[in-house]
Amino acid sequence: MSSPDSLQVALAAHRFGLGEASLEVVGTDPLRWLTAQIGPADRARGDNLPSTAQALALVAQERALRRAAKAAPAGTPVEPAAAQAGGGPLRAAITADARSRLLTAALTTRPFAERLQWFWANHFTVSFAKGSARGLVGAFERDAIRPNIAGSFEQLLVASTTHPAMLRYLDNVQSAGPNSRLVARVARRAAAMDESPRVTGLNENLAREVLELHTLGAASARGANPAYTQADVTAFARVLTGWRVGYDGADPARNFDAAWHEPGRKTLLGKSYPEGPDALRAVLHDLALHPATARFVATKLARHFVADDPPPALVERLSANYLASGGQLAPLYRELIASPQAWALPAAKLKTPEEFVVSSLRLLGLNPRLVERAGAGDAGLNNGIVASLGQRVQAAPSPAGWSDRADDWLGPDAVWKRVEWATRTASRLGADVDARALAARSLGPLLGAETRTQLDRAADGAQALALLLMAPEFQRR
Repeated sequence: MSSPDSLQVALAAHRFGLGEASLEVVGTDPLRWLTAQIGPADRARGDNLPSTAQALALVAQERALRRAAKAAPAGTPVEPAAAQAGGGPLRAAITADARSRLLTAALTTRPFAERLQWFWANHFTVSFAKGSARGLVGAFERDAIRPNIAGSFEQLLVASTTHPAMLRYLDNVQSAGPNSRLVARVARRAAAMDESPRVTGLNENLAREVLELHTLGAASARGANPAYTQADVTAFARVLTGWRVGYDGADPARNFDAAWHEPGRKTLLGKSYPEGPDALRAVLHDLALHPATARFVATKLARHFVADDPPPALVERLSANYLASGGQLAPLYRELIASPQAWALPAAKLKTPEEFVVSSLRLLGLNPRLVERAGAGDAGLNNGIVASLGQRVQAAPSPAGWSDRADDWLGPDAVWKRVEWATRTASRLGADVDARALAARSLGPLLGAETRTQLDRAADGAQALALLLMAPEFQRR
């Protein structure tokens, strides 16, 4: 990158960060501003946010209430506690988790670190759109992702793969080795009672997604010399057997049950691994250092920050850095922001709905008190607003996470919803905001002549603010 200038200051704030109301926050040295943020993500803001163990306890409580309500004879008066099944403390925790994620991003003074937290939480997606992960997503982000975004990729991989939320979300809690002690015991019991065994056996979901979405990448399985095959998926699923967690709220680190584990050695990617819980850590170590993982992670990082189809030279540069450092993430981020391709114009990335809402709040300088009291009908911080734009917070539709490509967020209905939200927000706040001055302070040299003209011709403050929120310079980063 050449010597810092005002354009690079603006790009630092909006492309690598989450937007700022004034570029003075960045200062005159954007690289220094970004580099200083490299480290663990901020502690999540919010009150009464459950730990992983507490979240598991809330899930167990709700399940008990549901069982009690279901078992009650018809016409039996429902106890107040049972009536809370599907709501009550667990629902409150889920709401608090989503609000905390948005509040933390809106108020952080380390937006580059927060954006990296978003990136990795989407890479290692756990979604409460699937009932088995309900109530655990916030704890997963706080305990597995936030502390590990600037360590090694292996640390992130181990923390995410073995967290109870991931084990439940991708069904590993249901996976039993075909020759495990549990399956043998269940088979004997079923035979004695002339019934079919209830344990279904091996579940490959987690194994497949770790290989396809978290490490090697699906593309590496194609071609004449694939990085992995279906046989590797099955072998990895056998390694993962026994990694499960119950609903008792116990220490989440104690989540390996030997009775469910497939005995014997397993061969994966041409290497043999021993029986037992230590094999998983060994497999994850080897996956983290694999060249296909380096390229996959480099491509996704470059896609997130630079372009839907990232420059090959940038991908090569990041991949080489990853391999040279043994998968250390802090050097990878420094390599990213030092790369000329990462600062190229025009801005190619479209903000997702979550990014749009959070960057709007940061642009408008909403203070903590105003954010805290913002409700569903305000321009404030809540999951309902982001969901209305097509992206429900912490509820990605699949293990692949939310799309990081502009085309997937540019449908006519999606764009119209942005216009509606921008218009409503502007109608409430526009009278108190000088959108023209704000645009100059926030976007600086990114602000184009056409947008300046539109702002100057706006009929009033509300129209000017709506035009600013929907301007290409603000919608893209």
